[in-house]
Amino acid sequence: MAINRDKEHLGRLQEYYADHYLIPSYARIGELVGIRSKSCVSKLLDRLRLQGFLEKNPEGHLLPSKRFFERPVAGKAPAGFASPAMEVLGDAISIDDFLVEHPASTVLVQVKGESMIGAGINDGDFLVVERKSNPQVGSIVVAIVDGEFTIKYLRQDRKSYYLEPANENYPIIHPEGELEVYGVMVGLFRKS
Repeated sequence: MAINRDKEHLGRLQEYYADHYLIPSYARIGELVGIRSKSCVSKLLDRLRLQGFLEKNPEGHLLPSKRFFERPVAGKAPAGFASPAMEVLGDAISIDDFLVEHPASTVLVQVKGESMIGAGINDGDFLVVERKSNPQVGSIVVAIVDGEFTIKYLRQDRKSYYLEPANENYPIIHPEGELEVYGVMVGLFRKS
């Protein structure tokens, strides 16, 4: 009985796509996954299409589908006391599905500086920022103050809105002119 290696082959396609931003030719796919027969490569690709990982454009070229970018959820790990390690692969999610609710109004902003380290936001991190017209007080926002971008907590006192850092070495910002909220942080990622 043949062993189904579709996940392994999909992984190799995902790695190739991450390096080259395209799905290779059938011959190159065969080389990548170690299949010599063009008909076996075709059957593999048909299975991956049926599973929703690949799709074809109107010209018949293979493209990665939304599901192609899903990553398996390997379970939960306590951040407190250790527990027995056991990998339990659950559902798969795409990072976009998890972090991006409104793609047309979502941008990435790279953090520069340390004014928000108390909130777990480090220099070099990427914030997932959603453009919103009515941000909530207490949200972490990307704001434009006196013509410059900054990332801070949005606060309000009796007089007006102001911006508060999450690092005591940085001052609270009471804008001289207009305070414009560019967007609200909805997520964050970093590469360690």
